[in-house]
Amino acid sequence: MNLKYDYVIIGSGFGGAVSALRLSEKGYKVLVIEKGKWFNATDFPKTNWNLKKWLWLPQFKFRGFFKMTFLNHVTVLSGVGVGGGSLTYANTLPIPKDDFFITGSWANLNPWQKVLKPFYKTAYKMLGATVNPKLHDSDLLIKEIAKDLKKEKDFKAAKVAVFFGEPGKTVKDPYFDGKGPDRKGCIHCGACMTGCRFNSKNTLDKNYLYLAQQLGAKILAEKEVFNVETLDKKNISKGYKISYKSSIGKKKKESVTTKGVIFSGGVMGTIPLLLKLKETSLPNLSNLVGKCIRTNNESLLSITSSKDNDKDYSKGISIGSILHTDKNSHLEPVRYAKGSSFFKMMSLPTVTGKYRILRILGVLGILITKPIYILKTFFTRKYAEKTTILLFMQTLDSTLQIKRGFFTSMKTIAEKGKKPNPFIPEAIDLGTKVGAKIKGISYSNFTDILLGTTTTAHILGGSVMGEDAKTGVVDKHCNVFGYQNMMVCDGSVISANPGVNPSLSITAISEFAMSKIPEK
Repeated sequence: MNLKYDYVIIGSGFGGAVSALRLSEKGYKVLVIEKGKWFNATDFPKTNWNLKKWLWLPQFKFRGFFKMTFLNHVTVLSGVGVGGGSLTYANTLPIPKDDFFITGSWANLNPWQKVLKPFYKTAYKMLGATVNPKLHDSDLLIKEIAKDLKKEKDFKAAKVAVFFGEPGKTVKDPYFDGKGPDRKGCIHCGACMTGCRFNSKNTLDKNYLYLAQQLGAKILAEKEVFNVETLDKKNISKGYKISYKSSIGKKKKESVTTKGVIFSGGVMGTIPLLLKLKETSLPNLSNLVGKCIRTNNESLLSITSSKDNDKDYSKGISIGSILHTDKNSHLEPVRYAKGSSFFKMMSLPTVTGKYRILRILGVLGILITKPIYILKTFFTRKYAEKTTILLFMQTLDSTLQIKRGFFTSMKTIAEKGKKPNPFIPEAIDLGTKVGAKIKGISYSNFTDILLGTTTTAHILGGSVMGEDAKTGVVDKHCNVFGYQNMMVCDGSVISANPGVNPSLSITAISEFAMSKIPEK
C-alpha cells in the first residue's frame, strides 16, 4: 500500500521528541501530531495571571501550555504544546535511586540500571544538562533545613536543562556544532514554569524537535488525534489510519496513513485515547491499559514569609537544588517569578485529618486566629518574592487505575497500596520547619483540603512494561502487545515509582526504545 508516512507520533513531549529525531536520523518519514500550539519566546506570558496565554482551556479560548486535570483521587499538572511538558517543567534532571530500577512490572525484564546508563548520558547531552551554578534565597533556605537535620551532605545543586552562559548574552548554538538555534544566557528570573521568554531553557523545540525538523520530520500543531485503526483488520501489519481534528476552533476531520504509530501524549493524553481505542478500533490492546498509575507520591506545599526583609524567593531557576531527606524521599524548593502569584487563589491553609468537615473547620480556625498573617501574606504585592514552594517526592509505591467515566472523560479508582495522600507526614513536618524559619504557615491546593485528593506534576504509568499482555501493555522495548509497528514512548510506560522528577528517565527510556529500531 502507498502509505503517506513511516511513523506518526502522537504528542511531542519527551518521548515523542526523542522518537521524532531518532527515526528521522534512521531515514524514516515522520509526522508529529501535537494538540497544543507552537510557542516562541515572545508568546509566553510575563506572569501566570495572564490565564489566556498560560492555561490550556480551549473551550474557553485559553490557549496556553499549562493544563490542570481534576480527577477524584488526584489533581494532575501537565504541559500542552510543541515540546510538551518541557515548556512548563522546572528543568530538573535527576537520576532515580536504585530501587526504581528493580521494582514494578518491568523489574525482571532487564538489568535496567546498567542497560539505561548510556542512554541517561545521551539524554543529559541532548537536554544540555548542567549543574545549577548559583544558589539563591529559597535554595539557601533548604540548605539551612539540611543543616538542622544534619544532612548537609545530602543537599546538592540540581542538574538542570538550562543554558547559563553569560547572563543575557546571545551566542550561537552551544550544543550541536552550530546545527541548533542561538541561545541566550539565563538571567535567573525564576520564570521557567511560566515559559522561558529569554531563550535560555532547553525545551524540546530547541533540541530534539529542532534537529528532527532539519532532517525532514513534519510537526502538525493544534491537531488532536481521535482515532487509530488498522488498515486491514485481518492483517495488522498493513499499517494504520490516523484520524485527527483541530483542537482549537472548527473541528474539521482529516486523516493520514502510516506504517507505524507511536503514542507519546503523556499519561493525560495517551491513556484516555488508548482506553477509547480499546473499546472501538484497537480491541487487542492489553486489559492493563489505564492500570498501575503512579503519582510519584508527591506533596506540594507553599509557604509565604511574613518577615519584612530583603529575601527574594522568586530569584533563581524554578528548581535549583535538591535535598535527599531519607532513602525514600526528596525535597526541592520551587519558585515562580516576580508577579506570578495566581496559585494563591487556589490555595488554602494546610489542615490535615481524615474528615473533610474537620479540615474545613480547621481552615476557618486559622483564618480567625491568624487574620493579620493572612492579610499580610495573601494580599502582598510581593507574593512570589515571599513564597517558597516545597515539592516533596517519595519512592514508596501505591497505584491507581484510570478508567473512562460516565459523566467525565476520566475517573480514578484506588488499585494497590494506600490511596495517594495529600498530607504526607514527612512533608508536613518539613513544611512546619520551613514555616518556623520564615514566619509562615503551609498552604495546599484547595482540592487537597476540600476533597482530600493529592496534587502531582508527575503522573506516570497506565501502559506499563511486562512480559506479555497479561502483565503489561508494552514489552521491554516499548512495543505494544497485540499490534505490530505500534509503540508507547512517554511517561505512561514508567513502570515503577522514580520518586524524583521523571523527565530524564522518560527521555532515556525512549532513547533506548528507539535504539532497537533498525535503519530504514
